[in-house]
Amino acid sequence: MEKEPAKPRRAPAGAAVLQENVTDAIRAAVFEELATVGYGRMSIERVARRAGVGKAAIYRRWPSKLPIVLEVVSALAKQGLPTPDTGTLHGDVKALLEATARVLWHPMAAQIIPDLFAESARNPDMAQALQEAVRDSQRGVAEVVVRNAVNRGELPTDTDIDLALDLASGPLYWRLATVRSPLPEGYLEGLTAATTAALTVARIPQ
Repeated sequence: MEKEPAKPRRAPAGAAVLQENVTDAIRAAVFEELATVGYGRMSIERVARRAGVGKAAIYRRWPSKLPIVLEVVSALAKQGLPTPDTGTLHGDVKALLEATARVLWHPMAAQIIPDLFAESARNPDMAQALQEAVRDSQRGVAEVVVRNAVNRGELPTDTDIDLALDLASGPLYWRLATVRSPLPEGYLEGLTAATTAALTVARIPQ
């Protein structure tokens, strides 16, 4: 008696919902929800409805809304800040400032970033995660910029990385994310010159 041909094995039940296009749709929906209603009012139900998926598709990927938000913010921070290597400290700082300004002036980012930092004042988990997702990724870029400048002899070997990041990014966060004021013509060039000049003489007391 001939054996019946083996039936093809069915894919696990979760395989279809873990397709990358579904994941991308969920991430996009999270980003839009954050810009529209903010973290406090965002819910898994709202995200699922906007993404056109069931809630189960979301819970198979993330246990709650906080990990989703942190992943989206972390990806934005990493994609928005390339590591410049122009050959000069002035060029690297200007490229970094231009990239930061583009991210902060994006209409959605301008809504999302202040909201998340306000939420972090009430949510220790959010505060720690934002530190890791945003600050740490930016610090990594600043570290490369400073190290390259040190190797070229443009900065002293004991240049403080955190000070460099504060000098470069602080004014932009203040203008674009806090008071939401557009940058006047020549602002980035002036900020670049001021930052590079300050870095050559500034020191953090030990």
